[in-house]
Amino acid sequence: MFTHPQFDPVAIHITEKFGIHWYGLMYLTGFLAFLLLGRHQIKSKPWFNWNYQMLDDALFYGALGVILGGRLGYALFYQFSHFIAQPLEIVKVWQGGMSFHGGFLGVLVAMYFFHKKHPHPWLTIMDFIAPLVPIGLGAGRIGNFINGELWGRPTNSEYGMIFPQVDLIPRHPSQLYEFALEGLLMFSILWWFSRKQRSVGSISALFLILYGTFRFTVEFTRQPDDFLGLLELGLSMGQWLSLPMIVAGIWMYWAAQKKLFN
Repeated sequence: MFTHPQFDPVAIHITEKFGIHWYGLMYLTGFLAFLLLGRHQIKSKPWFNWNYQMLDDALFYGALGVILGGRLGYALFYQFSHFIAQPLEIVKVWQGGMSFHGGFLGVLVAMYFFHKKHPHPWLTIMDFIAPLVPIGLGAGRIGNFINGELWGRPTNSEYGMIFPQVDLIPRHPSQLYEFALEGLLMFSILWWFSRKQRSVGSISALFLILYGTFRFTVEFTRQPDDFLGLLELGLSMGQWLSLPMIVAGIWMYWAAQKKLFN
């Protein structure tokens, strides 16, 4: 049994009221990983036909999609009635509340506008960026762990981690499970899979299948949001949002092998 270290969420205190938060540094880690890995892909995978300017533009468009989509998705999927009653609360990103699935949809839209600027097929763009994303996802989960948020369900055994800000019951450190699966393992698989040229849509499809499956599985150990609880069939909101990703990913992978996107 372990106890959560109760980290200070502020990594660097600049003034009494202002500092650099660990969660912000995790976003920065994700963006830097995107650039460094993307530069490696440009050099080692010429079939994508990318250049450094495109990579920089993709980061800019993608960051906007993550932030705007993540916040709007949280408002729509998790606290719709609250934000309808107080719409100005949506802009208060510093108060927390981001949704991966919303951010994912935001990136899809952002890459559409990126595709309008750079004449590459939209799906080949998604194939290029898919392997660059998991490190950022993993970093985000480390940020959740440092902040002591999104803790897991009780383990009902001596195994687990105590989160003192919640209670003294051993719980699953679900943030670390997600770091291992959505971050490290998913990156390893996608990076290996994309080492050679694949049919258009294959890499994107694998991303959908892997993330949807890993998130769906880990949600069984993650404490549901108090204001939502479990929904139909005893599944969480995260699981219901992940199911369409799995289904779409399986169909896309089949279509990609049939060369329907070429």
